[in-house]
Amino acid sequence: MASAHDFTFTTIDNKPLDMKSFAGKPVLVVNVASYCGFTPQYTDLEKLHETYGPKGLVVLGVPSNDFGAQEPRTEPEIAKFCETMYGVKFPLTSKQKVIGPDAHALYQWIAQEAGEGAAPKWNFHKYLIGKDGSLQGAWPSRVRPGSNEITGAIEKAL
Repeated sequence: MASAHDFTFTTIDNKPLDMKSFAGKPVLVVNVASYCGFTPQYTDLEKLHETYGPKGLVVLGVPSNDFGAQEPRTEPEIAKFCETMYGVKFPLTSKQKVIGPDAHALYQWIAQEAGEGAAPKWNFHKYLIGKDGSLQGAWPSRVRPGSNEITGAIEKAL
């Protein structure tokens, strides 16, 4: 696999999601969870979606229960929570493993591209995929989506 565009997901409402459909657009991929201290970052992610979405950015939330079992909900419950509590309108995938040998193929590719140390260490780890499908940046959970570090990288990628 040569780029992030070579992977597919299933959306939270069980439809195919081909990363190729995002070719020509930067994508901020974030593993998310409902019961995490970082969960309020959904607000910041939605703001990025509203601000930069019209310019081409795709924010993609990937629910995962890998860290602290902080996403035990089903996909319909996750979707309702995100919409009701945070007004999330950006796309969400079905629940995925993001670490270890059973991690989704995109996350395995990221670890191969950037080294095992680049794998998420907790919920709300962020990866910026460039328009060409290359890995452009990675930020740990503590770096807020609206930080200058991330918005600067997004603006450059746009």
